[in-house]
Amino acid sequence: MSRIRRGDTVVVIAGKERHKPLKERTGKVLRVLPERNRAIIEGLNLVRKHHRPRRQGEQGGIITQPAPIALANVMLLCPRCHRPTRIGVHRLADGRPQRICRKCREAIAA
Repeated sequence: MSRIRRGDTVVVIAGKERHKPLKERTGKVLRVLPERNRAIIEGLNLVRKHHRPRRQGEQGGIITQPAPIALANVMLLCPRCHRPTRIGVHRLADGRPQRICRKCREAIAA
């Protein structure tokens, strides 16, 4: 079971973004790359890429886009207590796993 999923709100806790205020280092997960243990987060870890024109009339330039960041460098922001938290797994009565906040013990919606 993946602890961080697409659509989760996460906080960067390590890397070049960590010295920013909490609001500026918080973003929504756009994509998770489990084979590389990385995630792409909206508005964070931005890199500038030089885009070359491919066809006649197409314009090149420099575009800014989010780069993957290691999952170890982000923490889930609990939707209930609004604090960065570790994620626990609790089994429901029917055996399915449920993610829970380790601080407030509240279930995290899938």
